[in-house]
Amino acid sequence: MRRLLSVLFVLIGLTVSAQLTSVKGKTTYNFWLNLPADSILNNNPPILVFLHGKSLSGTDLNRVKKYGVIHEIENGRQIPAIVIAPQVASGSWNPDEVLEVIEYIQAQYKTDTNRVYVCGMSLGGYGTMHFAGKYAHKMTAGVALCGGGNTKDACNLATIPMWIQHGNRDEAVPFKQSTDMVKAIRACNDGKNLVWTEVKGADHGDLEKVFRTDAMYEWLFAQIRTSEGEVAITEVKKVAIEPVAPTVPPVVISTEATGIGN
Repeated sequence: MRRLLSVLFVLIGLTVSAQLTSVKGKTTYNFWLNLPADSILNNNPPILVFLHGKSLSGTDLNRVKKYGVIHEIENGRQIPAIVIAPQVASGSWNPDEVLEVIEYIQAQYKTDTNRVYVCGMSLGGYGTMHFAGKYAHKMTAGVALCGGGNTKDACNLATIPMWIQHGNRDEAVPFKQSTDMVKAIRACNDGKNLVWTEVKGADHGDLEKVFRTDAMYEWLFAQIRTSEGEVAITEVKKVAIEPVAPTVPPVVISTEATGIGN
């Protein structure tokens, strides 16, 4: 009986790992693709994009497994979405090339275009805000960890749910990089769609723990763009690396203004 159970566990493991595949040469960025169970895949799943930090840049896709969403998947986390994790060879994330990957997947699979989520840390935090700054109308919500952005993009970011987090003892990316963006977003619409978390006592690497909690995934997937083109913000749950995360009252926002600037 014990041997049979061991065989079953191995088979289950193979089934899960078989969903994670590398995709090369199809778009500018090579990327990891993780497909959910068929019961989800066959019912218009959402898309979750993970943008890595600078230390995972290069041409070896296995580097992207070192931390973040793909690392979590390999450790057994079941994510009810098609997960895309591209790799940038060097330099900054290019919003156009991130969109290229998303649209490639949307052409290959029938997905819910009202549920496209982007998250990233450090360089990926910048990438998330740069992408949202140019293509807010193409996504539903984003989480940017210990990064920054261009304050000229703030009014585009203000149109969708954005959860920005940064440790106040970060010596790699100055805390001010996020607070400047928060200030600029609030200046657009009083930050009605913004969630801002100052993680007290946390340094740069501490924010990686966010990927290991349920809160980020639950919050992202709770944001849904309706057929009328609106996104409702839901309550933010407790985050493990902070005693209490902020609570955001439910609001509904119009996405008609997402074409402002780029």
